[in-house]
Amino acid sequence: MADSSTRDILVTSALPYANGSLHLGHLLEMVQTDMWVRFQKSRGHRCHYVCADDAHGTAIMLTAEKLGITPEEQIKRVQAEHEKDTAGFLIGFDNYYSTHSPENRAWSEEIYRRLRANGHIATRAITQAFDPEKELFLADRFIKGTCPKCKTPDQYGDNCEACGATYTPADLIDPVSALSGATPVDRESEHYFFTLPAFSDMLKEWTGSGTLQPQIANKLREWLDAGLQEWDISRDAPYFGFEIPDAPGKYFYVWLDAPIGYMASFQNYCERAGLDFDSYWQKNSQAELYHFIGKDIINFHGLFWPAMLHSAGLRTPTAIYAHGFLTVNGTKMSKSRGTFIKASTYLEHLDAEYLRYYFAAKLSASVDDIDLNLEDFVQRVNADVVGKVVNIASRCAGFLRKGFDNTLTPNCAEPELVQSFIEAGQDIAALYEGREFNKAIREIVALADRANQYIDEKKPWVLAKEEGSEAEVHAVCSVGINLFRVLMTYLKPVLPAMAEKSEAFLNHSLDWTALEAPLCDHRLEKFKPLITRIDPKQIEAMVEASREQAPATAEAAAKTAASSPQPAAEPAGEEDNTIAFEDFAKVDLRVAEIVAADHVEGADKLLRLTLSLGDGQRQVFAGIKAAYAPENLVGKLTVMVANLAPRKMRFGVSEGMVLAAGPGGKDIFLLEPHAGARPGMQVK
Repeated sequence: MADSSTRDILVTSALPYANGSLHLGHLLEMVQTDMWVRFQKSRGHRCHYVCADDAHGTAIMLTAEKLGITPEEQIKRVQAEHEKDTAGFLIGFDNYYSTHSPENRAWSEEIYRRLRANGHIATRAITQAFDPEKELFLADRFIKGTCPKCKTPDQYGDNCEACGATYTPADLIDPVSALSGATPVDRESEHYFFTLPAFSDMLKEWTGSGTLQPQIANKLREWLDAGLQEWDISRDAPYFGFEIPDAPGKYFYVWLDAPIGYMASFQNYCERAGLDFDSYWQKNSQAELYHFIGKDIINFHGLFWPAMLHSAGLRTPTAIYAHGFLTVNGTKMSKSRGTFIKASTYLEHLDAEYLRYYFAAKLSASVDDIDLNLEDFVQRVNADVVGKVVNIASRCAGFLRKGFDNTLTPNCAEPELVQSFIEAGQDIAALYEGREFNKAIREIVALADRANQYIDEKKPWVLAKEEGSEAEVHAVCSVGINLFRVLMTYLKPVLPAMAEKSEAFLNHSLDWTALEAPLCDHRLEKFKPLITRIDPKQIEAMVEASREQAPATAEAAAKTAASSPQPAAEPAGEEDNTIAFEDFAKVDLRVAEIVAADHVEGADKLLRLTLSLGDGQRQVFAGIKAAYAPENLVGKLTVMVANLAPRKMRFGVSEGMVLAAGPGGKDIFLLEPHAGARPGMQVK
């Protein structure tokens, strides 16, 4: 059942920022994209899926500095981790690359030169906040101070998490740099701008042409109607990225070269695979180009990107598909609840295909948020995949192996039934094409119910005990295996590893193009287990492994500013840090005496502290090694959280937390009680 004509398709998903681990919010998008790509390939189309790490920006530079490595080393480490995690989730990239590449530099410079030649680059001086200690200009998220509206302290420079007010860093009361603690000063600098308003008419036509989902097109129309502003595409040194041609000390803003990274990754792939790069990107290309992204970055992909491509004489996307955010158990992912789940943590406890199936069962063509309800997750995977689909093969395979030499009947006993399953593929294919994965799954599960009903009605396990019923047992089980084959063909984009095992058992391809008629007089291989049920204890272990207590010292908290994700990155995984006063009141702060302090073998930042509370001792691991020598801590009094649940670490069990302050590194200061304090005294 191949499509009538073969299509040339290039597909991308948004580039993960090379400054941290992948979490399940990232995987939602990658799984969605991968399923669509695998479907296209199964239908016989020439479909290519490329992606890359987004490897530039101030945050990466600052993280590398804190780790004492180069930005190049930082992005190399993170890319290796990302590639391992995506492989674990069976994401079938044709190429996974980096925006810090010669191809991306060349295309960024080329597109910039074309924009400049066409009169679409402007320059003017702007005034920005400048950190006099770090000697760099500060983005809004690197400035903190007191909210000018509600007077809540320690708020970021663009919005208040307490009252929701938005403002500029200049409005903050007592603003400070989140990087050094210094008071920012105003400094003027010349910046380069892309003249986006010149493309208002072009963008109005483009956004209304069906390239976007209706909700996204409506949102972009609001911005267009309000009037576009010129887009600042430059940043001042020091900055990790590509220097702008003929502009020493000026660098391309990361969001200029990030989408160009799609082109760079594809060019790198074309050079290895022998494909014609230009035929996919030239102005009148007949190839199809699709971007899968989160709804939070639609302004970059739906306005800036097509306008840049248009000015540069390149083709614009065929369509941009945005999805919603991921919640877990109905709320934003949270480290304290154990629902901020990293990809690597999931893979330590569960099969990737469980999540792939659940995402497929929930994803639609809309931009609605997706909820991973862990209880429903267990029930649905066990009931649908194991209880319905795998059950068909496991029920029939044993009879065929024992009594019929693992060979199907010469003729199909139920040709109309099998053919109805095959014909259902047209509607299911249309649902896959339209990204209505949840509806496709419902159709497939309905077919699985029909297949199980057929087997239940025929009862081969009863027939096998009746003399002279061998031929009927053979016929029923052969039909069952053919129905299973059709179902697994439809599920192959979702469950590629299970499909591969099924292909080995069936001794036949499960590509859509191979689904024309029933298999008859066909030899099977030995059936092996395809997938096991989820044990709820696996979920409990994963959540517990994902649960994080507050940082042991202020050093960990101070990392936030330097390792924050790229602005406009996937917010699905942001931690919900707000707690009620009643919860805070439960924290038991006690004075503790440090009676012993030791280095921790194999740990760069940790010290093992033995703390006396007067009526007993506790062992605590604290990340204060850069600031304190162990011998200088013995005998000191400090403040600790005494009622924190013990946490098992690689080096042992930590039975509490000491409190400290400071920006981090060597500047960490243990909180010390007043002179009259004694071990065990409660801190009010």
